[in-house]
Amino acid sequence: MKQYYVYILTNKGNTVLYTGVTNNLQRRISEHKNKITPGFTAAYNVNKLVYYAVFPMAEEAIVAEKKIKGGSRKKKILLIQEINPEFKDLSEV
Repeated sequence: MKQYYVYILTNKGNTVLYTGVTNNLQRRISEHKNKITPGFTAAYNVNKLVYYAVFPMAEEAIVAEKKIKGGSRKKKILLIQEINPEFKDLSEV
């Protein structure tokens, strides 16, 4: 059964937030950490997983991603704090 993930990454100082969607969270986080794809996350060292949610259908994950991306920074921080108040790297747990 496939699963889809919406995730939020930040940098070491928690100053930059990046929201993405994937069907393989472990692989995608590895790609961010190893700067496989040039772009925003590589340029700003955004590789700390601080939030993720799981969905059974791609469409649901995409809708959730758009909702998060459309929200304010404050809303994103509140969302992260609901499950990860200390902004720990969830990929290392």
